[in-house]
Amino acid sequence: MRLARTPQFIRAYAEAPPHIQKAFDQKIQFLLQNLRHPSLRAKKYDAARGIWQARVNGGWRFYFTIEGDTYLIHSIRSHTK
Repeated sequence: MRLARTPQFIRAYAEAPPHIQKAFDQKIQFLLQNLRHPSLRAKKYDAARGIWQARVNGGWRFYFTIEGDTYLIHSIRSHTK
């Protein structure tokens, strides 16, 4: 699988705290290896639009779609509990 990022994601990533950026960078490697990696807890967020949600850490999530052989990362944001 390949990885692509939307301009919206790039802006949100740049605004995220450095420790969240570092955690995301680690999680994205897990995603590229295995969508079902336990630490991602990836699940369909919006099945109608094909949007997935995965965990960065306890308080942050990232959102993506699967476009052929590419994970298109749309957003990263804090997640209220």
